[in-house]
Amino acid sequence: MDNTQIAIIGLGYVGLPLAVEFAKKYHVTGFDINQSRVDELNKGHDSTLEVAGKDLHSVLIKSNIKKRKSKLILSEVAVPDGNTIAQIDNDNHYGSDNPFSGLYLTTNPKEIKDSNYYIITVPTPTDKNNRPELTPLLKASETVGSVLKIGDIVIYESTVYPGATEEDCVPVLETFSGMAFNKDFYVGYSPERINPGDKEHTVTRIKKITSGSTKETGHKVDKLYKSIIVAGTHLAPTIKVAEAAKVIENSQRDINIAFVNELAKIFGNLNIDTKDVLEAAGTKWNFLPFKPGLVGGHCIGVDPYYLAQKAQETGYNPEIILAGRRINDGMGQYVAGEVIKL
Repeated sequence: MDNTQIAIIGLGYVGLPLAVEFAKKYHVTGFDINQSRVDELNKGHDSTLEVAGKDLHSVLIKSNIKKRKSKLILSEVAVPDGNTIAQIDNDNHYGSDNPFSGLYLTTNPKEIKDSNYYIITVPTPTDKNNRPELTPLLKASETVGSVLKIGDIVIYESTVYPGATEEDCVPVLETFSGMAFNKDFYVGYSPERINPGDKEHTVTRIKKITSGSTKETGHKVDKLYKSIIVAGTHLAPTIKVAEAAKVIENSQRDINIAFVNELAKIFGNLNIDTKDVLEAAGTKWNFLPFKPGLVGGHCIGVDPYYLAQKAQETGYNPEIILAGRRINDGMGQYVAGEVIKL
């Protein structure tokens, strides 16, 4: 029987879909500090609308792994070959090969301590000065660190700058666990690629980048995700490579949108229809089809600042990345001004 037990820390639009998919094969404990969030999920309702009620209901269970294992009925049941098997009393009803699979939700950190994989999926916003705010990530690391055991693996999915996992999070895990990194416990990084509201590119249909703090850990992390990600995985050589790959995905998109936003301003002054220009230019095979507009949300307007911060710490001042942010941040005011002119 697979002994994999997973704890998902953070049950937002990233953590919940991941928890539901893993729960179809493994015992998963979903942890969140928000009691009202856990209560609504236990009723089968996801206010983020990322997981349908029927899908959530299909994996929800009412007790943690310890209580479920205690329900093991030791009475023997006859099978055709004359041997016997143990009958298991469990509340799994969706056909998993693992009788202990399912999703148990809690706000009690003590109930995640039996896990051997901890996946952290908390927000990584910026503060009012657009500086990376790692408090949610570090607090989650404290929670996990307090229950870590020998051999456990902690996987981070939150978007960060290169080096954050090993330089910022690992010391917290060491402090709160009293254990040594890459000797007693290990770390992986597999950045989330969720596109909120997209019902086509769901978590299992998006190729997953994986990585580990050691070669063996990397393969373990990759194998874990590969068990649910039908689109496949890409095992990066180091955690820093995986972190960098994630942070440039949204930075690249932000810059491309900034470019067409600037074009829209230029063509507006020239009384040229931007849509017509992009349509004409798009007839060339290698022209990228971006459109002008507002940039918001949890990722695209935030992630470039994480990369810019790390670049500045090394003594390099990123010009294109920050210029793109300035252009896109100013588009709201620009659009409002254009509307007033109508």
